[in-house]
Amino acid sequence: MAREKIVVLDFGSQYAHLIAKRFRMLGYYSEIALPSAGLEAFENARGVVFSGGPSSVYEENAPEFNSQILSLDIPILGLCYGHYIVQTGYNGRVEKAPVGEFGYATLNFADGMGGDNSKCPLFKGITGSQQVWMSHQDGVVQMGDGFEVVGSTKDCPFAATQNLSKKRFSLQFHCEVKDTPCGNQIFQNFADFCGMKKNWDQDTVLNIILENIKKEAEGRNVLLFLSGGVDSTITFALLNKALGQDRVLGLHIDNGFMRKNESAKVAEAYRKFGFTNFIVEDASESFLKAIAGLTDPQKKRMAVGENFITVRNEVTAKQKLDDSWMLAQGTLYPDIIESGGTKNSHTIKTHHNRVQGIQELIAKGLIIEPVRDLYKDEVRAIGKKLGLPDELVMRHPFPGPGLSINVLCSNGQPDPKDAEEIALAQKELDSIPLDMFCEKCQSTLKRSILPVRSVGVQGDFRTYRFPALLTFENFHMPEKREKLEAASSAITNSAKYINRTCVKLYQKPGLADSDLEIQEGYCDRRRLDQLREVDNIVLTELHAAGWYEKIFQHLTIDLPYASSPEHASFVLRPVISEDVMTARFAMFPPELLETIVHKIAQLPFVDALYFDATNKPPATFGWE
Repeated sequence: MAREKIVVLDFGSQYAHLIAKRFRMLGYYSEIALPSAGLEAFENARGVVFSGGPSSVYEENAPEFNSQILSLDIPILGLCYGHYIVQTGYNGRVEKAPVGEFGYATLNFADGMGGDNSKCPLFKGITGSQQVWMSHQDGVVQMGDGFEVVGSTKDCPFAATQNLSKKRFSLQFHCEVKDTPCGNQIFQNFADFCGMKKNWDQDTVLNIILENIKKEAEGRNVLLFLSGGVDSTITFALLNKALGQDRVLGLHIDNGFMRKNESAKVAEAYRKFGFTNFIVEDASESFLKAIAGLTDPQKKRMAVGENFITVRNEVTAKQKLDDSWMLAQGTLYPDIIESGGTKNSHTIKTHHNRVQGIQELIAKGLIIEPVRDLYKDEVRAIGKKLGLPDELVMRHPFPGPGLSINVLCSNGQPDPKDAEEIALAQKELDSIPLDMFCEKCQSTLKRSILPVRSVGVQGDFRTYRFPALLTFENFHMPEKREKLEAASSAITNSAKYINRTCVKLYQKPGLADSDLEIQEGYCDRRRLDQLREVDNIVLTELHAAGWYEKIFQHLTIDLPYASSPEHASFVLRPVISEDVMTARFAMFPPELLETIVHKIAQLPFVDALYFDATNKPPATFGWE
C-alpha cells in the first residue's frame, strides 16, 4: 500500500528540503518534487507545500511551474516564493517590495486569526504576536481573488493570507526554520487540515538508510574519507553497521588544514570507540601545493576537492584496493543545496564533495552517500541511536577543506572595482540610522568598511560583499545583544554592498587604522599555523568555560588585512543553529570574551581582532 504524503515543490530555495524534514520530524512522510511535475506525482498526496526560491516570479528565468497543480482538490501552502506563486495563480500581483526583510520580523495576526478559536486553520493554538524569519526582496502588492489577510508585519501587509474555499494558504515568512518558533505548530496545523495521519519515525529512517547501504554497496567494499567531523564519523558508523568492518575502510587524510593536533585527537577518539578499520595518511604537502598561490575561494575549494581524488587514487593503489571499492562521503543535503545541486537552486558555494572528479564517480555509480538527505540535527540523532558518544556526535562541524576556507587570500594588488564598491558601501553605512545604542555609544561610534569580500546568502542568492565594521569606546557586547543584532539587521537590510556587520574587539596599540592594509597572503603553512594558534585559544577557553556545547560552531577567520605581510587580523565567528540553514551569532559572557581577547592579543602576529555579529541569512557561517 502506497504511503500518504505531503509533497514539497522545490523552487530552488535553500529551504525546500528543510520543509520536508520538518514534516518528517513531526511524523509525516514527505517527498520532494519539481514544480513542473505532472499531476501523477501527487498520487496519495494529502497536501502540497510550495517552497521559497531565488527567482522573481516576474522574471524570464523563473522556474517552470505546472499551473494545473493549483487545480488539485487538496490543501496547498505557499512559502515566500511559493507565496507569490499562490497569489499570482489567482490573479494577484507581485513586485519588488519597498523594503526587503532579511532576518527577524514580528507577525501580527488579523482580528480573530490566532488562538484556539482561530478563523485561520494554520494559526490554531498560536496566540499573540509571533517572531518569524524573513528573507525576501519582492512582495505581494495585490492579493489573489478570494484571499483575505490573516497576518502582517511592519513592512509586509500581506505576510499571511488564506482562501478557505479553495483550501489555499500563503505565507511570506519561512516557518520551516527554527527562528520562526511557531513554525512547527503551523506545519502541524496544516497536516491536520490535510487529514494526514502520522506515518514516519526515526527507526524507519535508520532502517531505510541501512537497507539502502546494503543495496547500493552490494558485492562491493567501501572506502570513506574521514575528516573527523560529525557527518563522516556517523557515516562511518552506519557503513560498519550495515556492511561490517571487514568491508569498510576509513581514510583520515591530514591535509594540512586540520586544527591544532586534530588528526591525533581524531584517531584516538575512533580507537576509543572500537573502530579499527581506518588509516591515517599525511598528505599535507600535496594539498598545500594544490592551492599554492590561489586567491579565489571557489578555485580553492575545487582544488582541495580534486586533490582528495588524487590522494584517494594514491592510497587505493598503495593499499592495493581494486575497482570493486566504492567511495563513500558524509555529504549532507545543505552541502548539495549550497552547491546548486537541484534544478532550480543557485550556487552559494562549491562544496568539495561536488567537484568534477566526484561528479564523474557519481555518474559511474561509484559514490555512496548514506546521509545525503539528512540535516545535521538528524544525523546527530542517528549517531546517538547507534550508540556513538557525545565526544564524536556533538563535535562542532569541521568540513573536509578544514581551515583552508577560513584563510582569506589576496595577491595584495588593489582592485579598482573593490575601491569603488567600498566607497559606495561606506556611503550606505553612513546613511543608516543606528539609534538603538545609548547616546554616549552613538557619540563614540565609528563606522568603516573592512576591505575584504565575504560570502553571504540573501534571498537564496549568493552575495560577495563587504562587511561593515563598528568601533565603540568601552563597548561591552554581551550587555547589548539585542541592540547589536538590531544594528546588524538594519545595516544588512538597507545596504546593497554590505552583507555582514562586525565589531572591533582589539587593535594593536600604536597601530592607526591607516596602518592596516590588504597584504599579499595565500593559504600556506605559516598562515595556517597562525590561524591554528588563534583558533586553539578560542576552543580551549570555550571548553574550559563550558561554552563549547552551548554553541553550534565557532569559526576563526584569518584576514590578509594587517600592517605587514607577516601579520594578520582575525575574526571570531560563533554561531547558534539547529538546522544549519539559519543561524544567530552567539554572544559570550564578558569574562570569557575578555579572556579570549587578552590571550589572542599576546600573539605577536595579531594586528586586530573582530567579532562577526551577523545572522544567517544574510551571512553564511564562513567568510569564503
